[in-house]
Amino acid sequence: MKNKILNLLKTNKQMLPGEIAKELNVNSTKEFKQFVVTLNELEDERLIHNDHDQYVLIDGEEWIAGRVRDVSPFEYAVFDQDKKVYVSKAGTDLLMDRDEVLVHKTKQKTSVVRIYQRGVTNIVGKFIKYKNRYEFYSDVDLHTSFKVTNKADFKLKPGIKAVVKVQKYQKPLVVEIVEILGFEDQAGVDVTAILTQNDVRQHFMKKVKHACDQIPSHVYKKEMKGRHDLRNLLTVTIDGETTKDFDDAISVEKLRNGGWKLYVHIADVSYYVSEGDPIDEEAYKRGTSIYVADRVVPMLPFVLSNGICSLNPDVDRLTLTCEMDFDAKGKRIGYSIYDSVIRSDARCTYGKVNEYLENPDSVEEYKEFGPMLQEFSNLAKKLNEQTIARGHILFETQEPYYVLDEKGMPIDVYVKEHGWSEQMIEEAMVAANVTVAHELVTHEFPGMYRVHEQPDPQKLQSVVNLARILHCPCQIDPDQCEPIDIAQFLDSIQDENTKEILSSVALRSMQKARYSQENLGHYGLALEEYCHFTSPIRRYPDLLIHRMIRRHILEKKNDEKTLNHDRYRMEKAALHLSQKERDAVTVERAVNDLEATKFMQNKVGQMFEGVISGVTSFGFFVSLDNSIEGLVPLRKMVDDFYQYDEDTMTLTGESTGKVFRLGTRVQVEVVEASVPKRQITFAYIANVF
Repeated sequence: MKNKILNLLKTNKQMLPGEIAKELNVNSTKEFKQFVVTLNELEDERLIHNDHDQYVLIDGEEWIAGRVRDVSPFEYAVFDQDKKVYVSKAGTDLLMDRDEVLVHKTKQKTSVVRIYQRGVTNIVGKFIKYKNRYEFYSDVDLHTSFKVTNKADFKLKPGIKAVVKVQKYQKPLVVEIVEILGFEDQAGVDVTAILTQNDVRQHFMKKVKHACDQIPSHVYKKEMKGRHDLRNLLTVTIDGETTKDFDDAISVEKLRNGGWKLYVHIADVSYYVSEGDPIDEEAYKRGTSIYVADRVVPMLPFVLSNGICSLNPDVDRLTLTCEMDFDAKGKRIGYSIYDSVIRSDARCTYGKVNEYLENPDSVEEYKEFGPMLQEFSNLAKKLNEQTIARGHILFETQEPYYVLDEKGMPIDVYVKEHGWSEQMIEEAMVAANVTVAHELVTHEFPGMYRVHEQPDPQKLQSVVNLARILHCPCQIDPDQCEPIDIAQFLDSIQDENTKEILSSVALRSMQKARYSQENLGHYGLALEEYCHFTSPIRRYPDLLIHRMIRRHILEKKNDEKTLNHDRYRMEKAALHLSQKERDAVTVERAVNDLEATKFMQNKVGQMFEGVISGVTSFGFFVSLDNSIEGLVPLRKMVDDFYQYDEDTMTLTGESTGKVFRLGTRVQVEVVEASVPKRQITFAYIANVF
C-alpha cells in the first residue's frame, strides 16, 4: 500500500485523503484502519506531508526534509541526503543545529513549514559573573542569549559549568539548569561537557540498576544444560592492554588434512539480556559503547560488560560458538554454530602475542598455549591471503591514543600500531561474521547486516585526479571499479606520505557503512555477505544477530508470525543503530580534537614537521607525525597572494609560484591552540625535503 500511495502522489501533486482512499479502493472498516496507519507511517518516515487538508509527496525538490545547520547570523542551511537549501532567519521561528524540519521551496520564498524534532534540548556552558549577576554562555555559539529560570536554586560561582534544558525556543532562549558539572578546569569536566552536549546517555536509570541486581555473578550448572561443553578446549582471549570487557575468545586446532579448525567463542549476552527488558531498552537507546580519552561510556552496565558476560580467564562463561573448518589454503570447507560454555585459559595481550611469535623464549608465561598461538598465526596468514585475493581495501588511517595525567591533562600522544596479532584476531572475527551472515542469508532468516554499497563514480574520479596530480600511476575506472582495483592501487604506492593522503581521499569517496535488514554486501571488505556478530557487549546490532541465531537457528522458531515480527524489528532498528554509530564517531572525534588542543596549548612557538593533509580556499591543513592536525590559514600567508585551484586541490602564489599541495612535507610553528574552539592554528615555515 505504501508504494501505491507514493506513486499516486508522484502523479498528482496533492490529494485529499478521500481521493487517495478512492483510488486505492479502500472500502471496508478494516481496510480504512490500515490505510490510516499507512499514511501515518509514511509521515513518520518523512516521505509525505499532511498540511491538515491534503497530502503531498516530500520529493526533495519542492518539499525537502532535512537537518538544520546554523551557518550565519542571517540564514540557516537545511541538509538532506543529496542537497542543501538556505532559509532566511527573518520571520522564521528560532531554529537550532540538528533540528529536523520540513522546508517548502517556491519561486517566491523558501520557508520552514514543520519542525519534526528538535536537535538541541540540552546545552552545556558556563556561568560568568557580569554586573553582579550570573550570565550563562554556551560552549558552542548558538547565536542567542539565555534566560535561566532557576538560577536561584543553585549556588553559582564564576567558571561553573552546567547543563541547561530548553523550555521555550525563542529569543532569548528560555532554559533551566538540570545539572552542575563542576568547574571548567576540573579533571574530566570538559569531556563530560562534550558527552552531554551530544546527548550521550551517561547514567543508568534505577530500573536498569534494579534489573542488574537480578543478574547472577557466576554461571550455574543448570544453565549449562544442553550446551556444548568446551571447557576442556584450550581457549584464550587476545585484546589490548587496557581492555576490561572480553567478548571474544578463540581456540585453534590443526587438522590432519593440513588445514585448521577455528573456534570463535562470543559472549552470550542474549542469554542475560532479554528483548524488551529495562537493560535491553537502555542498550538499544545507546546503540554502542563510546570510547573516549578518559573513559568508556558502556552500552551495557559494568556488571554485565566487565562481569558475567566478560570472558575472563579461569571462570565458566556462556557463549555462542562459531566453529569453522579451513583447508590448507585457508578456504572455509565447513562450519557449525551452537551455544556453548567455555573456560578461558589465559588473557593474552596484542603486544605480548606479537613478542611471543617473534621470539617464543621471550614470553615464558605463553609457552603452555604457544603452539596454538603459532597455529593461529599460520591460519591467519592463509586467511589474510584470501582477504588480499578477494580485494579487501586496506585504508591507511591514524588513530591517536592520549596519555592523561591525574588531572585529566594529556601528557603524551602516539599513533596506535596495528601489529600482526591484531590482524590475526581481525581475520578470525571477519571469518565468523561472514559465516554467521551466510547462515542467515542461506535460510532467508531475518538479520541485521553490515552493508557498504558501491561508491559514487564522481567521487572516485577525485581519487583518479589526485593520483594524476601526485604522479601516481592509477588504472581505476570510476564507472567500473571493483574493490580489488582500489586495493591494488593503494598497495602499489611506495611513498608512505602519498599513500596516506590517497588512502584518506579514497576513504572519503566511499559510501558510509551502515546497518540494514537487507543483505547488500560489503564493498570495502569485498564480501557478498557480512554482519556483526562478534561484539555483543559493545554493539547492539551484534546482540540482535545473537537473538536471530538463537530464535531461528538453535530454537528453530520459524513460524510466519515470528519471522515477520523479526523482519519488522530488523527494519525498524537498522536506521536507528546506524545513526547511533555515527553519533558515537562524532563524539569520539570531538574528544580527540579537545585532547589535541589541550596537548598543544603549551607548545605555542614550537616547531613540528608534518604532511599537508587538506587544501582549501582558506588555507591548508597539516597532519603532524603524532596524528594531530591543524590549519595554516591563508590570512597568515602574507608573503604572497595565493590562488586556490579546486580541480588540482592546490594553492599557488601569484608572484613566487610557490605551490602547496596534498602530500607535501612541511615544517610549521604552533601559533594558537584554542581549547574552547578545539582548533589548532599553525604558521608555515618551510618545505621539508
